[in-house]
Amino acid sequence: MKVKVLLSGVLVMTGSSLLVQAKAHAKESTERIEIVAKRFEYVPQEINVKMGSPVKISLSAKDVDHGLKFSDVDLEMLVKKGETKEVTFTPDKVGDFVGQCSSFCGAGHGTMKLTMHVTE
Repeated sequence: MKVKVLLSGVLVMTGSSLLVQAKAHAKESTERIEIVAKRFEYVPQEINVKMGSPVKISLSAKDVDHGLKFSDVDLEMLVKKGETKEVTFTPDKVGDFVGQCSSFCGAGHGTMKLTMHVTE
């Protein structure tokens, strides 16, 4: 079977009606969201992501050790003071999910929350 490369980036396989793209689809770019944890809040306090699209979450702690746990989507991160941790996560369901600090950080620990809105 002969293969011809056209300028449009499409391969035409002669003898067949099959068209194949010249390059494999470029790896879908991963959105990166930076979150800063500090007593007793996350900045930003809300994030928006799309179901099925990978997102890299970067969490840094400015003052003490912090965590971020979304029980409903099985996502948890722990980060030490002055450090940044990253995790790639692909949401698999739509909804609004509340994440909470999972590392005791002081008297306001229970109020430290972040909302993740997952849309289609």
